[in-house]
Amino acid sequence: MNLNPAKSISKLKQSVPADILFGKEIHENNSSEQFLLSMYDSVQASIFVVDVLEDGDFCYLALNPTHEQWVGMRSEELRGKRPEDILSPIDAVRVRQRYTDCVYFGKTISYEQCLQFKGISTWWSTTLTPLRDANSRIYRLIGTSRNITPSIQAEQTFTEQAEQQRLLESIAQRIHQCQDLDIILERTVTEIRQCLQSDRVLIYHSQPDGSGLIIAESTITANDSLLGKNIHDPCFNATNQERYRRGCIQAVEDIYAVGLHPCLRNFLESLQVKANLVVPILLQQDLWGLLIVQQCRQTRQWQQPEIELLKQMATQMGIAIQQTKLHQQIELQKRQAQDHKNFVSYITILLRDNLGTTQVLPLVTEELAKLLNLERCQIELYNQDYTLATVTWEYTTSLPRHQGLTRQIADFGKIYQPLLQKQPHQSLEIVPGSYAKLLIVSQLAVPIFDARSIWGNIWLIKSSQEAFAEWEIDLVQLLASQCAIALHQSQLYEITQTQQRELETRERLKNEFLKTLSQELRTSVTSISLAAQTLENIITIDAELASQLLEILQTECGRESKLINHLLTLTYLKTQPAPPTLITIDLETWLPPIVQSFRDLTSCQGQQLNLEIGTGLPPLETDITDLERIVTELLNHACKCTPPGESIRVAATRKADIVQISFTNSGVEMNSQELLQIFQPFYRLAKNEPWKSSETGLELAIVQTMVQHLGGLIHAESTANQITFTLEFPL
Repeated sequence: MNLNPAKSISKLKQSVPADILFGKEIHENNSSEQFLLSMYDSVQASIFVVDVLEDGDFCYLALNPTHEQWVGMRSEELRGKRPEDILSPIDAVRVRQRYTDCVYFGKTISYEQCLQFKGISTWWSTTLTPLRDANSRIYRLIGTSRNITPSIQAEQTFTEQAEQQRLLESIAQRIHQCQDLDIILERTVTEIRQCLQSDRVLIYHSQPDGSGLIIAESTITANDSLLGKNIHDPCFNATNQERYRRGCIQAVEDIYAVGLHPCLRNFLESLQVKANLVVPILLQQDLWGLLIVQQCRQTRQWQQPEIELLKQMATQMGIAIQQTKLHQQIELQKRQAQDHKNFVSYITILLRDNLGTTQVLPLVTEELAKLLNLERCQIELYNQDYTLATVTWEYTTSLPRHQGLTRQIADFGKIYQPLLQKQPHQSLEIVPGSYAKLLIVSQLAVPIFDARSIWGNIWLIKSSQEAFAEWEIDLVQLLASQCAIALHQSQLYEITQTQQRELETRERLKNEFLKTLSQELRTSVTSISLAAQTLENIITIDAELASQLLEILQTECGRESKLINHLLTLTYLKTQPAPPTLITIDLETWLPPIVQSFRDLTSCQGQQLNLEIGTGLPPLETDITDLERIVTELLNHACKCTPPGESIRVAATRKADIVQISFTNSGVEMNSQELLQIFQPFYRLAKNEPWKSSETGLELAIVQTMVQHLGGLIHAESTANQITFTLEFPL
């Protein structure tokens, strides 16, 4: 809250005597001054007073009770002290600069600043107003502050998530564009260390003798470098290797406080490690190595988003390593057969450089069919539960065509059983030929799979009784691995694009919300400022008008306070809500008193209020405080929206395993577009002038968030000249 203008604020006082605080006496019979005094003592905004000394220095005079609670310091303790006496040297310099700016420019200034009080960092939004004496010298500054730490923290969280998403996209793109594994790993560990702000990041490559080679490192001190060293961890036995092979991770926040085996603790201690996070790097189903993040200067509590980021990075490294390994295998094939060299290289480049599969994989079937002189080559993809196989891409030199054909896997168990076990299947089959002759064809099916799933298979058919050679099977298996990479990369790219669109949508909604909030706050502040200025001019002339202006001040202060409280409630529910306190209640006895409390209001407004409770309602386990807030807000909304002569109906019923509580008011109706926006913050401000309504525009947004927090659902519908809000809670 901003208590402008300066001349009105100068009449305030707190526990400090008036002649000390403002240099003039406050008359006890002056109602406006008493009202402003009560605001100073009870307003939720933090207020502080700074004296401007003759020599241009600054010292503190007083704090209001709200500011005392925030900074943990009493007004008497602060009085007479300079910024350096209560703040850190850096904070004192920053604060002095703000005070100097206010005096230099001679007008109210606003700014945001992070300060530390008793070791706790807090973000403040502050407005500083200068006071002038009879000689127009600025002798005092009045400051009002709001704690904006939750919103700053939410913004920082969003920024961290965006940075992690950018890092994943950067690594994925690098894998597509670069074949040099050393460069990929070197840049990756550097970006991970910078993103997580850790002391050291390592890539540990397991060796056949049980040791490990550090093949990539990023560290803050070159003196402690482990790059190129062969590390033998005495605790890295077969059991630990099996755990990592299954995808388990190790998160050690403090090597001395988590009960580590002395062997492992001593080993980490020898490397100057105080906190350790280890994620396995898998190559298909085998453990290739470890991605390790370490803190060497202090302990660290690893956060779940950091762990998830590292797991995704390890997956990307597995892809890069597998791609490199496959590339090496391709190079070997090139040396063995020059004819196959151009083909495999061509397919590899296509699969590596294209995120989409609709153009690349059809070329795989065509080129493979031509190279091996096949009658038919096709790629089948499985559904998620491996019950259906669909021919997605096909190249054939004969009819009929099978592309788009789907068949039940269970009907061909002999064929698909080895494929689902990641083994190729080869067979001879007799098919009808021309002139009633029998034609024998040789078939080969090779599974397309990676460490995450089995995608499908490559199916080859040639008109020959000769089985496929070993080198042909190896070639197709190699291409199947590349196809798996292409399919996974295509899926990852689609997910990345979806997440990017979601981030853009969230950013747009955040900006719209802040814009609307700024308009709301500006409206109240303008009304308060205008009323205060007018009040000062007419307070001794027109007592009745002064009383009306005081009423405006009280109304706007209350409205802005309500808006800020609602905003804090909504922010708290969306960022760090406490788990609900569950209590079993009987709706038949709990709901009527709440509805009954609105009888007088609806009667005065000419509305009919009805309550219908179904028989045999089961007990409901919920947070009684939150549920009462939800019901009260919905009843308030119904009372404000229902015209005189219309009705409001509250009904509680059971539907299957769900308890429903509905709130219906007649005489109003909303279109489908309005219903889509009804739970968005400030959704009705376009229709209702905020200064003519006691609502903040956040009530329904808070209701929706609280219902979701309780594990329920809420939806709105409008038909037949009425609006219904329905709550659903599972039993």
